[in-house]
Amino acid sequence: MALEITDANFEEIVLKSDKPVLVDFWAVWCGPCRMIAPIVDELHNEFEGKAVIGKVDVDSNPGIAAKYGIRNIPTILFFKNGEVVDKQVGASPKKALEDKINGLM
Repeated sequence: MALEITDANFEEIVLKSDKPVLVDFWAVWCGPCRMIAPIVDELHNEFEGKAVIGKVDVDSNPGIAAKYGIRNIPTILFFKNGEVVDKQVGASPKKALEDKINGLM
């Protein structure tokens, strides 16, 4: 299961990570978010120890969503060294997300 990232732990988990980070911004009521949730969980398992894979519930954590201008969900941000280096808006295939993570390593 992907890490639960909140307004409170975002800096520690994402910005201070020495590994690439994928952050899935989602909400319970979002159909496309539910479609990609299993993919995000699979990526968490496959990249364990090599990359950080987490999820931010935008309804419970509006601060982070607002800071990064998240207007559409699902939105996936890719971080490296505490900076946003890539972005994917909308549901996307697992291979596309894997390729982006591998490109950051």
